[in-house]
Amino acid sequence: MPNKSTIIKVKKNSSGDITAVMFGDESVHSIEEAIDMAKNGYIESVNVGKAKNGREYLRSNPNGTEGDNLDTKPTF
Repeated sequence: MPNKSTIIKVKKNSSGDITAVMFGDESVHSIEEAIDMAKNGYIESVNVGKAKNGREYLRSNPNGTEGDNLDTKPTF
């Protein structure tokens, strides 16, 4: 099992879409890279969803706590 990274901050575009993520080691990856990493089990507490238009996106695993959702993470 790979060591898992934790997303601590997100970068959003003017529409509010997440375009990049920052991990606990302060490395920054595009959302496309992060989606691939999540598919391979490298990110803690997230999964990959698919929108109706077929676009993939990251989402927090459901746990009943809104405070740790990706949309509520600090931005950079």
